[in-house]
Amino acid sequence: MDTDQLPDHIVYSVKVIDFVTVAAETCLFLEHAEEFSKTDFIQKSVKILPLLYLNASMLDIPNAVFDDIPERFVNEDDYQFVREQVEQLLGTDDSYLEVFHPDMALSDTPIAAFVSENMADIYQELKDFAANYQLGDIDIMNDALVACLEAFGDHWGQKLLNALRALHAVRFSEGFGMENEGEEPSDRKLIDRNTFLNFQHEDDDELSELL
Repeated sequence: MDTDQLPDHIVYSVKVIDFVTVAAETCLFLEHAEEFSKTDFIQKSVKILPLLYLNASMLDIPNAVFDDIPERFVNEDDYQFVREQVEQLLGTDDSYLEVFHPDMALSDTPIAAFVSENMADIYQELKDFAANYQLGDIDIMNDALVACLEAFGDHWGQKLLNALRALHAVRFSEGFGMENEGEEPSDRKLIDRNTFLNFQHEDDDELSELL
């Protein structure tokens, strides 16, 4: 469907569609993390996380339609599956010192945090949003966007930045990637944006090219 033919509603605005696309790609990326080498995973993470933050930060939070929160789709097993994949990939680079933890001002010792937990938290919010959005009901889509953006401001936006900071330090450390020298890049199926959104142009693959 041509985007010019979409209903005049915020959930179909260009900025929201861009956010949905990056959110869906991030979910797919994290669900298939085990298919990447450590080097490839980090390189792709430091590209997609800034795109995700940028697209989320450009959106205004609409007014909710319903009093109840949108349905949750991600369960504990889904969360742990993503967390454990990232944890195993990163190894010792999974942990980092947290500087924005609320208890940091009261602590005499550094507080450890984990990229894998941050990524799983981000995944949970994005997957719940994407699953509700995919239902195609405008009111549900609207409230899923509200919940996701409010959660972005409350916690997962900060967790994204924390994970990105830690991954940036690894990505640009001396000797990065040398352990995988000569390794062929991993292959995976990119999300079919037309199947997921049902209103994207077939040749609109800029995001995949960036990754």
